[in-house]
Amino acid sequence: MSTFDDLIAEASAVPVAGWDFSWFAGRATEQRPSWGYARLLGRQMAGARRAVDLQTGGGEVLAGVESVPPLLVATEGWPPNVAVARRRLAPLGVHVVRAAQDGGLPLRSGCFDLVVSRHPTVVDWSEVARVLVPGGAYLSQQIGPDSVGELRAALGVSVPPRADQRPDRVRDAATAAGLDVVDLRMESLRVEFFDIAAVVVFLRKVVWTVPGFTVDRYRARLAALHRRICAEGVFVAYSRRVLVRAYRR
Repeated sequence: MSTFDDLIAEASAVPVAGWDFSWFAGRATEQRPSWGYARLLGRQMAGARRAVDLQTGGGEVLAGVESVPPLLVATEGWPPNVAVARRRLAPLGVHVVRAAQDGGLPLRSGCFDLVVSRHPTVVDWSEVARVLVPGGAYLSQQIGPDSVGELRAALGVSVPPRADQRPDRVRDAATAAGLDVVDLRMESLRVEFFDIAAVVVFLRKVVWTVPGFTVDRYRARLAALHRRICAEGVFVAYSRRVLVRAYRR
């Protein structure tokens, strides 16, 4: 059995650019939402002519779309992800644009009939409405409030749940921006970590889970969690996902 130090060293060496989670195979699992975002995305893209994927990450989800609209744009704010997305999406003819997550979109108003986004860190509803044509569609799978809060608790981290991630606040914000929400659902999904390396890679990759995370800062807590996983075989947390489907008025 690998030691704590061995697992920490392994986890610290894993590249974390992009949103490819294949490294976690056999080391962590996450239950998928019942609505099947990839399937919904494919259906929406098949009927679109001009679409944009906001905060595309490394373009992993977008690359799986079978029918690509004549104009397809992707935005991303983290420079390492921009490079990954451009390499991955170039064969599909996707235009990848660097755009800060907390700033305006460098896109023309009323240009797109479809805006999509999977796991955006923030949602600027006014910008979503601005770039959509009247009647244009918005499809998003978002992070729900206090997602994997059990993991933060295990590390002694107290982060107040973001009120803007609650479904009622999502509806209010979308409506205020000029969107009619036609589908809004939230599910709580089981997440399993089978070793401490999986925990560390997850925290390095999904950086908003524990802001400012470093191994050195949380080493004692990680060691305690390592012992717990060794004793129990798994650490369980619960992610929360929110599906949003809306149309611009």
